[in-house]
Amino acid sequence: MTDIAALKYTAEHEWVALEGDVATIGITDYAADKLGDVVFVELPAVASPVTAGAVCGEIESTKSVGELYAPLDGEVLEVNEAVVDDPSLVNSAPFGEGWLLRLRVEPATAADLMDRDAYVALTGGDA
Repeated sequence: MTDIAALKYTAEHEWVALEGDVATIGITDYAADKLGDVVFVELPAVASPVTAGAVCGEIESTKSVGELYAPLDGEVLEVNEAVVDDPSLVNSAPFGEGWLLRLRVEPATAADLMDRDAYVALTGGDA
């Protein structure tokens, strides 16, 4: 399990774990719970550029279809094929095996993202 207090967060309910210039991205347990049972995940192609705030994928559940927004500008280094093959990982391990993609980013840009306390406040304390 990832240390969720050390992560950065977006208003679109994504988390970011930054290690050097590599950002691992996933959706929060709060988002996974609101979506319901995830049945399909579409992720961007490796080596493709993504732009912060732009749609870069899709997460479909039994309740709805949600868009995945890039939290930072970057280049896709890796996508989690295990989640594509078994989308339920997003529900069962959103901060672990259910991660979605890895980007090469400019680390300083992550400073604009929320810390855990700000994210919990955004969700009204439900996160």
